[in-house]
Amino acid sequence: MSSSSTVNQSILDALQSLIEVVAQLRSPEGGCPWDLAQTPQTLIPYVIEEAYEVVDAIQSGEREAIAEELGDLLLQVVLQTQIASEEQDFTLEEVATGITEKLIRRHPHVFGDVEVNSAAEVNQNWEQIKATEKGETPEQAKLLSRKLKRYARSLPALMAGMKISQKAAAAGFEWENIEGVWSKFEEELGEFKEALESSDKAHQQEELGDLLFTIINIARWYDLNPFDGLQGTNRRFIQRLEIMEKFAPRPLTDYDINELESLWQQAKAKLNSEQ
Repeated sequence: MSSSSTVNQSILDALQSLIEVVAQLRSPEGGCPWDLAQTPQTLIPYVIEEAYEVVDAIQSGEREAIAEELGDLLLQVVLQTQIASEEQDFTLEEVATGITEKLIRRHPHVFGDVEVNSAAEVNQNWEQIKATEKGETPEQAKLLSRKLKRYARSLPALMAGMKISQKAAAAGFEWENIEGVWSKFEEELGEFKEALESSDKAHQQEELGDLLFTIINIARWYDLNPFDGLQGTNRRFIQRLEIMEKFAPRPLTDYDINELESLWQQAKAKLNSEQ
């Protein structure tokens, strides 16, 4: 047996063990009460959480963390398919077969006789094949609104905002210069402040969304990633709180705002000195 066959068999054995463990967790006889109580809908937050934890691990560059978080995400896939198979909806085999066939269909330059000369051509072919699979006419496939609607439906709002901004700009919905973007920001900021003076919560939410979308456009103009930026801010905020808690002999809730500000500045200075 070749070494590659041995490796492949070990992978299959490991996957089979995972499948069997999940099946036991879901077994009415001796299974786990928590796992038995889950439905595809109740598991949605865990799917999202594990996906984000994979991203965080990849950004950290820690190999062990990446492997662990990918395992947690794989568990969610197996658990969803286990529940679906119990309801006779679909199986893990169907899921794996479906994505394999899709990859082959959408890579005719690898598995067929199509020739491509760039990644751009690959992407163009991919979109055309995807449109055909979805039963879209060539005219429908070209509609910008259909593409943007998919992003809004399937991506977290911040990521969707950037994708929508990029695609809209590529289609011509773009300012002539960065000054126009900053002018739009000032306009939206003013409208948001004005909305806050009213009691119309829906209008306030609408204006907040417009302001955030404009900030996303600013990020795009400066080739910045708003997702990474916000993630970094969240991480730094927590790091500073951790340092504050080390400096403080009492719980932070025992301090007034001036004392907290002093501790915050100490924590900020310590972090800056370590960079």
